[in-house]
Amino acid sequence: MKVIEIQPLARAAFAPFGDVIEMEGAQSFPINAGKCVRYHDLAKVEAIGEEARTMISWLRGEPYALPLELKMVERHPLGSQAFVPLTGNPFLVVAAPETDNGPGEPMAFRTRPGQGVNIWRNVWHGILTPLDGISDFIVVDRGGKGVNLEEHFYDEAFLIR
Repeated sequence: MKVIEIQPLARAAFAPFGDVIEMEGAQSFPINAGKCVRYHDLAKVEAIGEEARTMISWLRGEPYALPLELKMVERHPLGSQAFVPLTGNPFLVVAAPETDNGPGEPMAFRTRPGQGVNIWRNVWHGILTPLDGISDFIVVDRGGKGVNLEEHFYDEAFLIR
């Protein structure tokens, strides 16, 4: 079984797969008579297709233990999918490049407090994987007609640690 080492989530490393949602380094400006700071345009939301719309959902996930066997990745061909944590617990983000034969070798990232991700449309990724405790997330993704989920099962599992 091939081992995938987890790396810290950083904009440059995650750039082929989507956006890192965080305040650090973001464009910001005051609003509401200076009582609030807006960290502006942190991710590109994609929703295409018939009757497409953007949805906001709330998820509560149970934690996973590491090391973790990865057998499957999924993608959403009609829209992006953003995960914004509401707790301080880290979560694991897995993404894989597209190859001529489907998803390639995955990469694994561990978030730090204050980081979320927006996985672009049609990017192979793992499922929501909270670490260290039950975690709540706001999810922004696509609703509407059309099949917006594809799954790929690897011939051999990867060990993420």
